[in-house]
Amino acid sequence: MNRIYLDHAATTPIRPEAAEAVREGFAIWANPSSPHAEGRAARAALEDARARAKAALGWDGEVIFTSGASEALAIGLGRAKAERRLVSAVEHDAVFRAAPDAEVLPIGRDENGCAQLDGDALAAALARPGRAIVALQSVNSETGTVLIPHEGTPALAQVREAGGLFLADCSQSAGRVPLPDADMIVVSGHKFGGPIGVGALLVRDFAMLEPSGGQERGYRAGTENLPAVLGFAAALEAGGLESWPTSYPDRYDFKDLLDHSGEVLRFGPQCSHVLAVAAEKLSAVALVIKLDAMGFAISAGSACSSGTLRQSRALAAFGVEPEVAGRTVRVSIGWNTTLSELEAFADAWKEAAESA
Repeated sequence: MNRIYLDHAATTPIRPEAAEAVREGFAIWANPSSPHAEGRAARAALEDARARAKAALGWDGEVIFTSGASEALAIGLGRAKAERRLVSAVEHDAVFRAAPDAEVLPIGRDENGCAQLDGDALAAALARPGRAIVALQSVNSETGTVLIPHEGTPALAQVREAGGLFLADCSQSAGRVPLPDADMIVVSGHKFGGPIGVGALLVRDFAMLEPSGGQERGYRAGTENLPAVLGFAAALEAGGLESWPTSYPDRYDFKDLLDHSGEVLRFGPQCSHVLAVAAEKLSAVALVIKLDAMGFAISAGSACSSGTLRQSRALAAFGVEPEVAGRTVRVSIGWNTTLSELEAFADAWKEAAESA
């Protein structure tokens, strides 16, 4: 049978437009930092891709191309002109690796019961001495919970009022929905159909970062991966969620189908392409194995930790009981997912989730 891939939050197939751009990039083989004609041609292509990426993202600040989201986080959190790092309890493991000494802030609830960064804890942390940079996911990578809505989040106002910096990890949203208002934004190319091995740190002003020397205006060392950068720009230009074969109603109807044989975990506003769903009986590991044998690729959480047996830190921070977390898997939709694939998975989910 043809396999159906529903682990796009881990990585998604490269878009044809991006693959073609990468192939064209390999023909521009010179180093963009070289002063000769070949190097200047490579530099021109790099800067053209930078301008195209900024236009596609609707960003008017600076763009530092990186090897991916992890490096972008390391630059943003490691070299921000701030004395302290504050991160939410539901951040990706890469955030905690980039800021191992960060103060961890809990997730609270607003007046409607929707998850958001705990305002009281944030206020108390911002009141302590030293300028802070605060990191928060726009969309949680395990549950699809929207933590930075389009209209903004109270946390941003708190951080700005305190004179701090706000970093939005948009790995699961950039290239699909408009960017939030933030001082720094992390983008991952292989999450929206670009090549693996390329990402970007968007910065309002270079003055927010300590320079390190090297390439990218002196804020990132290493020869730029021009073919990957060209693929990154082409994937962004290919379109966001509106270009996908599955419509918004289709994706939300799919969630309702999964609720019939389990429970889609909801903590407030949720994106339409990432969801966490708990089965009634089987463990997450058993579900992943069973569905894999049936021809479906899903995961038991973020790819960085789904191979371990430890409880999901994010689910615990959202208040999910350990027993429920142990039966929860992640299903994520991508730019090439069709309605028929979602319907086939819904049938398979019912069979797998209800088995003893």
